[in-house]
Amino acid sequence: MIHFVGAGSGAADLITVRGQKMLQEADVIIYAGSLVNEALLEYKKEDCKVFNSAYMTLEEVIEEMKKAEAQNKTTVRLHTGDPCLYGAIREQMDILDDLGFKYDYCPGVSSFSGAASALNLEYTLPNVSQSVVITRMAGRTPVPPKEEISTFAAHHATMVIFLSTGMLEELSKKLIEGGYEPNTPCALVYKATWPDQKTFVCTLETLAKTAADNNITKTALTIVGDVVAHTNYDRSELYNPEFTTEFRQATKSSHN
Repeated sequence: MIHFVGAGSGAADLITVRGQKMLQEADVIIYAGSLVNEALLEYKKEDCKVFNSAYMTLEEVIEEMKKAEAQNKTTVRLHTGDPCLYGAIREQMDILDDLGFKYDYCPGVSSFSGAASALNLEYTLPNVSQSVVITRMAGRTPVPPKEEISTFAAHHATMVIFLSTGMLEELSKKLIEGGYEPNTPCALVYKATWPDQKTFVCTLETLAKTAADNNITKTALTIVGDVVAHTNYDRSELYNPEFTTEFRQATKSSHN
């Protein structure tokens, strides 16, 4: 059996209970060493074999899975955050389907959730933003033309931008051209939930300078949108005494 496991956003204790149990029972662990906290390897069995996929190709990862399956062993493929985001898991699963190997997928805490916790931030505020766009800039790996980053800006939704810290000047330019105001609130979160986490709140026009001034060149998320300022939002109707829900009836206006 092969388990794809989300390691969480950084802090070792943010792995799920299920994911921790899978690590403890694994005979083989193949972990994304460039981003996964190595403290998680302390959960492994003494005789567990460990491979760092930062130094491996897809073919080499699959070969180790084949060896483990041939010996009826359990493998954990440990990815950063939640591997449904930029985890490159589908290409592995397709090969495993062709090989007839069984696998499952244990979700994890994404770094975009970790970044929100670092800022005590709510991405969706009533009458400010009810949508979150998770995307990245085109770099060495392209993005589909219809997902050019400037096209998202016209919606003024909350944006969480991965894998783009080295291109913040271009990012700001494209988002302003697309419709965001230069003074749109932004945040940079470096290594969310890790011990050396850093957060910076700025604006779209000062984003690149903020990163440069603080030597932030990688491993950071960029958050763009008015929710960063968390002002001028409406109260949630869910807890409004004048709003009827499935569980309670509305009462008289609190102003009466």
